[in-house]
Amino acid sequence: MSDTMDEKSLFEHQCPWPTYSFGFSFNKETPFRVAVGSFVEEYSNKIQVLDLNSEKGEYEVHSTIEHPYPTTKIMWIPDSDDDRPELFATTGDYLRLWKVEQEDGKNRTSVEVLLNNNKHSEFCAPLTSFDWNTVDPSQIVTTSIDTTCTVWDLVAQKSKGRAVGSVKAQIIAHDQEVYDVAFSNNTNIFTSVSADASVRMFDLRDLEHSAIVYEEEKSMPLLRIACNKQDPNYLAVTKIDSNEIVLLDVRMPCVPAATMKSHMGPVNSVQWAPHSSAHLTSAGDDKKTYIWEVKGKNIAEPILAYDATAPVNQVHWSSAETNWVGITFEDKFQVLRL
Repeated sequence: MSDTMDEKSLFEHQCPWPTYSFGFSFNKETPFRVAVGSFVEEYSNKIQVLDLNSEKGEYEVHSTIEHPYPTTKIMWIPDSDDDRPELFATTGDYLRLWKVEQEDGKNRTSVEVLLNNNKHSEFCAPLTSFDWNTVDPSQIVTTSIDTTCTVWDLVAQKSKGRAVGSVKAQIIAHDQEVYDVAFSNNTNIFTSVSADASVRMFDLRDLEHSAIVYEEEKSMPLLRIACNKQDPNYLAVTKIDSNEIVLLDVRMPCVPAATMKSHMGPVNSVQWAPHSSAHLTSAGDDKKTYIWEVKGKNIAEPILAYDATAPVNQVHWSSAETNWVGITFEDKFQVLRL
Protein backbone atom coordinates (compact mmCIF):
# COMPACT_ATOMS: atom_id res chain seq x y z
CA MET A 1 0.00 0.00 0.00
CA SER A 2 1.38 3.43 -0.95
CA ASP A 3 2.35 6.21 1.44
CA THR A 4 -0.65 8.19 0.18
CA MET A 5 -3.00 5.41 1.29
CA ASP A 6 -1.33 5.25 4.68
CA GLU A 7 -1.62 8.99 5.22
CA LYS A 8 -5.08 9.84 3.94
CA SER A 9 -8.26 9.26 5.91
CA LEU A 10 -10.73 10.36 3.21
CA PHE A 11 -11.01 10.01 -0.56
CA GLU A 12 -13.67 11.92 -2.49
CA HIS A 13 -15.00 11.72 -6.03
CA GLN A 14 -17.39 14.27 -7.49
CA CYS A 15 -19.81 12.88 -10.06
CA PRO A 16 -21.53 14.96 -12.79
CA TRP A 17 -24.95 14.18 -11.27
CA PRO A 18 -26.59 13.57 -7.86
CA THR A 19 -25.41 10.25 -6.36
CA TYR A 20 -27.50 7.64 -4.62
CA SER A 21 -26.66 3.93 -4.65
CA PHE A 22 -23.17 2.44 -4.76
CA GLY A 23 -21.29 -0.73 -3.94
CA PHE A 24 -17.72 -1.83 -3.13
CA SER A 25 -16.03 -4.65 -5.01
CA PHE A 26 -15.38 -7.82 -2.98
CA ASN A 27 -12.26 -8.56 -5.03
CA LYS A 28 -9.08 -8.48 -2.93
CA GLU A 29 -7.10 -7.25 -5.96
CA THR A 30 -9.34 -4.18 -6.42
CA PRO A 31 -10.83 -3.57 -2.95
CA PHE A 32 -11.48 0.14 -3.54
CA ARG A 33 -13.23 -0.34 -6.89
CA VAL A 34 -16.82 0.93 -6.68
CA ALA A 35 -19.85 1.44 -8.89
CA VAL A 36 -21.81 4.64 -8.17
CA GLY A 37 -25.30 5.32 -9.52
CA SER A 38 -27.02 8.60 -10.34
CA PHE A 39 -30.36 9.79 -9.02
CA VAL A 40 -32.02 11.84 -11.75
CA GLU A 41 -35.82 11.84 -11.89
CA GLU A 42 -36.04 10.83 -15.53
CA TYR A 43 -35.50 7.71 -17.66
CA SER A 44 -31.84 8.31 -18.50
CA ASN A 45 -29.47 7.68 -15.59
CA LYS A 46 -25.81 6.72 -15.29
CA ILE A 47 -23.39 4.49 -13.38
CA GLN A 48 -19.70 5.23 -13.01
CA VAL A 49 -17.24 2.44 -12.23
CA LEU A 50 -14.40 4.03 -10.25
CA ASP A 51 -10.88 2.86 -9.38
CA LEU A 52 -8.70 4.41 -6.70
CA ASN A 53 -5.31 5.59 -7.95
CA SER A 54 -3.31 5.02 -4.77
CA GLU A 55 -0.30 6.99 -6.03
CA LYS A 56 -2.32 10.12 -6.82
CA GLY A 57 -4.69 9.57 -3.90
CA GLU A 58 -7.81 10.08 -6.00
CA TYR A 59 -10.54 8.16 -7.76
CA GLU A 60 -10.48 7.80 -11.54
CA VAL A 61 -13.33 6.81 -13.85
CA HIS A 62 -12.89 3.28 -15.19
CA SER A 63 -16.05 3.42 -17.31
CA THR A 64 -19.48 5.07 -17.50
CA ILE A 65 -22.68 3.29 -18.51
CA GLU A 66 -26.28 4.25 -19.17
CA HIS A 67 -28.94 2.86 -16.82
CA PRO A 68 -32.72 3.19 -17.25
CA TYR A 69 -34.09 5.00 -14.19
CA PRO A 70 -32.09 5.43 -10.98
CA THR A 71 -30.60 2.28 -9.47
CA THR A 72 -32.25 1.36 -6.17
CA LYS A 73 -29.26 -0.80 -5.20
CA ILE A 74 -25.83 -1.75 -6.56
CA MET A 75 -23.90 -4.78 -5.30
CA TRP A 76 -20.82 -6.56 -6.66
CA ILE A 77 -20.63 -10.33 -6.90
CA PRO A 78 -19.42 -11.64 -3.50
CA ASP A 79 -16.45 -13.49 -4.99
CA SER A 80 -13.33 -12.59 -3.02
CA ASP A 81 -11.43 -15.57 -4.54
CA ASP A 82 -11.90 -14.33 -8.12
CA ASP A 83 -13.43 -17.59 -9.37
CA ARG A 84 -16.16 -15.84 -11.34
CA PRO A 85 -16.32 -13.00 -13.87
CA GLU A 86 -16.20 -9.52 -12.33
CA LEU A 87 -19.88 -8.64 -12.17
CA PHE A 88 -22.12 -6.25 -10.33
CA ALA A 89 -25.90 -6.23 -10.14
CA THR A 90 -28.39 -3.37 -10.19
CA THR A 91 -32.10 -3.04 -9.57
CA GLY A 92 -34.51 -0.43 -10.87
CA ASP A 93 -37.01 -1.47 -13.51
CA TYR A 94 -35.34 -4.90 -13.81
CA LEU A 95 -32.49 -6.91 -12.32
CA ARG A 96 -29.37 -6.50 -14.46
CA LEU A 97 -25.89 -8.01 -14.20
CA TRP A 98 -23.00 -5.96 -15.59
CA LYS A 99 -19.56 -7.26 -16.55
CA VAL A 100 -16.43 -5.20 -15.90
CA GLU A 101 -13.39 -6.07 -18.00
CA GLN A 102 -10.54 -4.91 -20.16
CA GLU A 103 -10.89 -5.45 -23.89
CA ASP A 104 -8.07 -4.62 -26.31
CA GLY A 105 -6.38 -2.65 -23.54
CA LYS A 106 -9.48 -0.54 -22.90
CA ASN A 107 -11.74 -0.56 -19.85
CA ARG A 108 -15.23 -1.77 -20.61
CA THR A 109 -18.45 -2.30 -18.64
CA SER A 110 -21.44 -3.82 -20.40
CA VAL A 111 -24.73 -5.46 -19.52
CA GLU A 112 -24.25 -9.20 -19.15
CA VAL A 113 -27.86 -10.24 -18.65
CA LEU A 114 -31.25 -8.62 -18.01
CA LEU A 115 -33.54 -10.69 -15.79
CA ASN A 116 -37.29 -10.16 -16.11
CA ASN A 117 -39.85 -12.25 -14.28
CA ASN A 118 -42.87 -10.72 -16.03
CA LYS A 119 -42.31 -11.49 -19.70
CA HIS A 120 -46.02 -11.59 -20.54
CA SER A 121 -46.52 -7.87 -19.91
CA GLU A 122 -44.96 -4.74 -21.37
CA PHE A 123 -45.07 -3.20 -17.90
CA CYS A 124 -42.87 -4.04 -14.94
CA ALA A 125 -43.26 -3.52 -11.22
CA PRO A 126 -40.24 -1.52 -10.02
CA LEU A 127 -37.69 -3.40 -7.94
CA THR A 128 -36.96 -1.70 -4.63
CA SER A 129 -33.86 -3.66 -3.57
CA PHE A 130 -32.05 -7.01 -3.65
CA ASP A 131 -29.38 -9.01 -1.86
CA TRP A 132 -26.68 -11.30 -3.23
CA ASN A 133 -26.02 -14.41 -1.16
CA THR A 134 -22.44 -14.07 0.12
CA VAL A 135 -22.26 -17.78 1.06
CA ASP A 136 -23.65 -19.00 -2.27
CA PRO A 137 -23.18 -16.37 -5.03
CA SER A 138 -25.47 -18.34 -7.35
CA GLN A 139 -28.47 -16.81 -5.52
CA ILE A 140 -29.99 -13.33 -5.59
CA VAL A 141 -33.33 -12.31 -4.09
CA THR A 142 -35.12 -9.17 -5.32
CA THR A 143 -37.98 -7.18 -3.76
CA SER A 144 -40.74 -5.30 -5.52
CA ILE A 145 -43.60 -2.86 -5.00
CA ASP A 146 -45.93 -5.64 -6.20
CA THR A 147 -45.56 -7.34 -2.73
CA THR A 148 -43.32 -10.13 -4.04
CA CYS A 149 -39.82 -11.45 -3.45
CA THR A 150 -38.18 -13.29 -6.34
CA VAL A 151 -35.32 -15.75 -5.85
CA TRP A 152 -32.97 -16.04 -8.83
CA ASP A 153 -30.55 -18.84 -9.71
CA LEU A 154 -27.40 -17.58 -11.41
CA VAL A 155 -24.67 -19.33 -13.34
CA ALA A 156 -21.60 -17.11 -13.53
CA GLN A 157 -18.30 -18.90 -14.01
CA LYS A 158 -15.28 -17.81 -15.99
CA SER A 159 -15.17 -21.15 -17.80
CA LYS A 160 -18.81 -21.02 -18.96
CA GLY A 161 -19.00 -17.79 -20.92
CA ARG A 162 -21.84 -15.36 -20.32
CA ALA A 163 -23.72 -15.33 -17.03
CA VAL A 164 -27.29 -16.60 -17.14
CA GLY A 165 -30.13 -16.49 -14.63
CA SER A 166 -33.53 -18.05 -14.07
CA VAL A 167 -36.34 -17.74 -11.54
CA LYS A 168 -36.09 -20.26 -8.72
CA ALA A 169 -39.17 -19.03 -6.89
CA GLN A 170 -41.48 -16.04 -6.62
CA ILE A 171 -43.40 -15.55 -3.40
CA ILE A 172 -46.07 -13.11 -2.32
CA ALA A 173 -44.11 -12.14 0.73
CA HIS A 174 -46.14 -9.30 2.26
CA ASP A 175 -49.49 -7.52 2.11
CA GLN A 176 -47.95 -4.30 0.76
CA GLU A 177 -44.80 -3.14 -1.04
CA VAL A 178 -41.59 -4.96 -0.08
CA TYR A 179 -38.80 -2.43 0.42
CA ASP A 180 -35.69 -4.42 1.34
CA VAL A 181 -34.26 -7.90 1.86
CA ALA A 182 -31.14 -9.45 3.43
CA PHE A 183 -29.66 -12.93 3.32
CA SER A 184 -28.38 -14.51 6.51
CA ASN A 185 -24.99 -16.24 6.55
CA ASN A 186 -27.08 -19.41 6.24
CA THR A 187 -27.47 -20.15 2.53
CA ASN A 188 -31.21 -20.74 2.82
CA ILE A 189 -32.42 -17.92 5.10
CA PHE A 190 -33.43 -14.40 4.07
CA THR A 191 -35.49 -11.70 5.74
CA SER A 192 -37.59 -8.89 4.25
CA VAL A 193 -39.27 -5.65 5.35
CA SER A 194 -42.36 -4.00 3.96
CA ALA A 195 -44.81 -1.13 3.97
CA ASP A 196 -47.08 -3.53 5.89
CA ALA A 197 -44.85 -2.85 8.94
CA SER A 198 -43.62 -6.43 9.29
CA VAL A 199 -40.28 -8.24 9.20
CA ARG A 200 -40.63 -11.73 7.72
CA MET A 201 -38.09 -14.54 7.62
CA PHE A 202 -38.06 -17.12 4.82
CA ASP A 203 -36.34 -20.47 4.29
CA LEU A 204 -35.63 -21.49 0.70
CA ARG A 205 -36.33 -25.10 1.67
CA ASP A 206 -39.93 -24.24 2.60
CA LEU A 207 -41.22 -21.13 0.86
CA GLU A 208 -44.83 -21.98 1.61
CA HIS A 209 -44.34 -20.56 5.08
CA SER A 210 -42.65 -17.56 6.67
CA ALA A 211 -42.07 -16.40 10.22
CA ILE A 212 -43.04 -12.90 11.38
CA VAL A 213 -40.02 -11.68 13.33
CA TYR A 214 -41.36 -8.20 14.17
CA GLU A 215 -44.37 -5.96 13.61
CA GLU A 216 -44.07 -2.22 14.17
CA GLU A 217 -46.58 -1.32 16.86
CA LYS A 218 -47.83 1.84 15.13
CA SER A 219 -47.92 0.14 11.71
CA MET A 220 -45.16 2.38 10.35
CA PRO A 221 -43.69 1.09 7.06
CA LEU A 222 -40.28 -0.56 7.46
CA LEU A 223 -37.71 0.67 4.97
CA ARG A 224 -34.34 -1.05 5.43
CA ILE A 225 -33.01 -4.28 6.93
CA ALA A 226 -29.46 -5.48 7.63
CA CYS A 227 -28.45 -8.95 8.80
CA ASN A 228 -25.48 -9.48 11.11
CA LYS A 229 -23.35 -11.91 9.09
CA GLN A 230 -21.15 -12.77 12.08
CA ASP A 231 -24.11 -13.43 14.39
CA PRO A 232 -27.24 -13.95 12.26
CA ASN A 233 -29.51 -13.89 15.30
CA TYR A 234 -29.38 -10.10 15.07
CA LEU A 235 -31.09 -7.83 12.55
CA ALA A 236 -31.19 -4.05 12.25
CA VAL A 237 -34.29 -2.38 10.83
CA THR A 238 -35.23 1.20 9.99
CA LYS A 239 -38.67 2.76 9.67
CA ILE A 240 -39.75 5.18 7.00
CA ASP A 241 -39.14 8.85 7.94
CA SER A 242 -37.85 7.81 11.37
CA ASN A 243 -34.64 8.55 13.28
CA GLU A 244 -34.75 5.14 14.99
CA ILE A 245 -32.77 1.98 14.28
CA VAL A 246 -34.49 -1.08 15.75
CA LEU A 247 -32.28 -3.97 16.79
CA LEU A 248 -33.97 -7.39 16.66
CA ASP A 249 -32.97 -10.75 18.11
CA VAL A 250 -34.76 -13.47 16.09
CA ARG A 251 -34.65 -15.78 19.13
CA MET A 252 -37.04 -13.35 20.83
CA PRO A 253 -39.36 -12.27 18.01
CA CYS A 254 -41.69 -9.27 18.03
CA VAL A 255 -39.86 -7.46 20.85
CA PRO A 256 -37.00 -5.07 19.97
CA ALA A 257 -33.70 -6.01 21.61
CA ALA A 258 -32.73 -2.32 21.54
CA THR A 259 -33.54 0.96 19.82
CA MET A 260 -30.90 3.49 18.77
CA LYS A 261 -32.07 7.10 18.48
CA SER A 262 -28.99 9.30 18.06
CA HIS A 263 -29.85 10.43 14.53
CA MET A 264 -31.72 13.74 14.44
CA GLY A 265 -33.44 12.99 11.13
CA PRO A 266 -34.67 9.98 9.13
CA VAL A 267 -32.19 7.10 8.84
CA ASN A 268 -31.60 6.24 5.18
CA SER A 269 -29.13 3.38 5.38
CA VAL A 270 -27.84 0.81 7.86
CA GLN A 271 -25.29 -2.02 7.58
CA TRP A 272 -23.49 -4.40 9.92
CA ALA A 273 -19.72 -4.66 9.79
CA PRO A 274 -18.76 -7.59 7.55
CA HIS A 275 -16.03 -8.70 9.97
CA SER A 276 -17.52 -7.98 13.41
CA SER A 277 -20.70 -9.03 15.18
CA ALA A 278 -20.59 -5.98 17.44
CA HIS A 279 -20.39 -3.06 15.00
CA LEU A 280 -22.96 -1.30 12.84
CA THR A 281 -22.90 1.76 10.60
CA SER A 282 -25.80 4.09 9.77
CA ALA A 283 -26.40 7.29 7.82
CA GLY A 284 -29.27 9.73 7.51
CA ASP A 285 -30.88 13.01 6.57
CA ASP A 286 -29.13 14.72 9.51
CA LYS A 287 -25.87 14.52 7.45
CA LYS A 288 -24.42 12.11 10.01
CA THR A 289 -22.66 8.80 9.48
CA TYR A 290 -22.31 6.79 12.67
CA ILE A 291 -20.40 3.72 13.81
CA TRP A 292 -22.10 1.89 16.66
CA GLU A 293 -20.76 -0.71 19.08
CA VAL A 294 -23.58 -3.15 19.79
CA LYS A 295 -23.19 -5.14 22.97
CA GLY A 296 -26.39 -6.22 24.66
CA LYS A 297 -29.34 -3.89 25.13
CA ASN A 298 -27.48 -0.92 26.58
CA ILE A 299 -26.43 0.99 23.46
CA ALA A 300 -25.83 4.58 24.42
CA GLU A 301 -24.16 6.76 21.79
CA PRO A 302 -22.24 5.99 18.59
CA ILE A 303 -18.50 5.44 19.07
CA LEU A 304 -17.61 7.33 15.87
CA ALA A 305 -19.35 10.10 13.92
CA TYR A 306 -18.73 11.86 10.62
CA ASP A 307 -20.44 15.03 9.39
CA ALA A 308 -21.14 15.33 5.67
CA THR A 309 -22.28 18.59 4.08
CA ALA A 310 -25.70 17.23 3.05
CA PRO A 311 -28.11 14.37 3.84
CA VAL A 312 -26.38 11.01 3.35
CA ASN A 313 -28.20 8.60 1.03
CA GLN A 314 -26.32 5.34 1.53
CA VAL A 315 -23.48 3.92 3.62
CA HIS A 316 -21.62 0.67 2.93
CA TRP A 317 -18.82 -1.08 4.76
CA SER A 318 -16.05 -2.44 2.54
CA SER A 319 -15.75 -6.22 2.87
CA ALA A 320 -12.26 -6.34 1.36
CA GLU A 321 -10.84 -3.38 3.37
CA THR A 322 -12.83 -3.43 6.59
CA ASN A 323 -11.33 -0.25 8.08
CA TRP A 324 -13.08 1.81 5.38
CA VAL A 325 -16.72 2.78 4.78
CA GLY A 326 -18.23 4.67 1.86
CA ILE A 327 -21.08 7.19 1.63
CA THR A 328 -23.00 9.11 -1.03
CA PHE A 329 -24.50 12.58 -0.73
CA GLU A 330 -25.23 15.46 -3.13
CA ASP A 331 -23.03 14.72 -6.18
CA LYS A 332 -20.29 13.10 -4.11
CA PHE A 333 -18.94 9.69 -3.21
CA GLN A 334 -16.58 9.49 -0.25
CA VAL A 335 -14.53 6.73 1.35
CA LEU A 336 -13.74 7.23 5.04
CA ARG A 337 -11.08 5.54 7.12
CA LEU A 338 -12.27 4.32 10.52
